[in-house]
Amino acid sequence: MTEGEATPAAVTAHGRRNLVTRVLAALVLAPVAIAIAYAGGWLWTLLATLATIGLYVEWLAIVGAVQRSRVVMSGVAALAASGLSLASDRIEAAFVILAAGLAAVALLTPQRRIWAAAGFFYAAAAQAASVLVRLDQGYGFIALMLILLVVWASDIGGYFAGRGIGGPKLWPRVSPNKTWAGAIGGFAASLVIAVGFAAAGFGKTGPLLLLSAALSIASQLGDLFESAVKRRFGVKDSSNLIPGHGGLLDRLDGLVAALVLAAIFGFLRSGVDGVGRGLVVW
Repeated sequence: MTEGEATPAAVTAHGRRNLVTRVLAALVLAPVAIAIAYAGGWLWTLLATLATIGLYVEWLAIVGAVQRSRVVMSGVAALAASGLSLASDRIEAAFVILAAGLAAVALLTPQRRIWAAAGFFYAAAAQAASVLVRLDQGYGFIALMLILLVVWASDIGGYFAGRGIGGPKLWPRVSPNKTWAGAIGGFAASLVIAVGFAAAGFGKTGPLLLLSAALSIASQLGDLFESAVKRRFGVKDSSNLIPGHGGLLDRLDGLVAALVLAAIFGFLRSGVDGVGRGLVVW
C-alpha cells in the first residue's frame, strides 16, 4: 500500500460515518417535507419554489454558467414569479411566465446556452409538477406521499441491495457505484409501497403496482441523468448543502423525474385540476 492511500478499514469507517450523516439528515428533512406537503397550499408552493430555485442555481454551477448574473437572476425571477402565480391558483399565468423565463435564459446565455436553458427547463418542470400533483384537495396529499415513498423506497432499497449484494455495475461510465442488484432492490422496494397503498384502500393493487414500477424506473433514470450531467462537466457533487447527501440536485434528481412523470400521467387522466386524483383513483 502506497503512502497516503486509505486502508480498507478507513474506507469502511468513512462509509459508516457517511451513512450515519445521511440518515440523520433524512430524519430531520423528511418529516419537515411531509408536514409541509400535508399543509399544502402556499406553504407547499413556497417549498417547491425555493427548492427549484436551488436546483436551477446548482445546475448553472455544474455547467459553468453561474458566473453570469443576468442568467441567474432572470431564471430565479421567473421561478419566483411563477411560484406566486401558482400560489394564487393562476396556473396558466405561471406557465406563461415559465415560458418567458426559458426564453430569457436562452437569450442571455452567451456560452453553453443549451445547457443553461436545459437547467431552467428542468427546474421549471419540477416546480410545476410538484404543485400540480398536490393541487387536488381530496387526493393531492395521498398522491404526493405515494410518489415520495416510492422514490425514498427506491433509494433505500437500492442502497442496501447494492451494498449487500454488489455484483455487475449498472452503467459504470455514468455512475460507477450503482449495480444491477441495487436497481432491482430499489424496484422491488417500490412495489412494497404500492401494496401498502392498495391495502390502505387508495387504489387497486394492479394499477398501483404498475404506477409504482414506472415511478421507480423514472426515479432511477433521473438519478442516472444527473450523474451523467455531473460526469460530463467533471463534478462530483452539485453542492455541499445537505450533509451526507451533497446538493439539492444530488438529493432530488430521482424525485424530480418521478414527479414529472406522475404529473403527466395524472394530467392525461384528470386534467390540470385533478392530477392527484388521476394518480390514486382507478
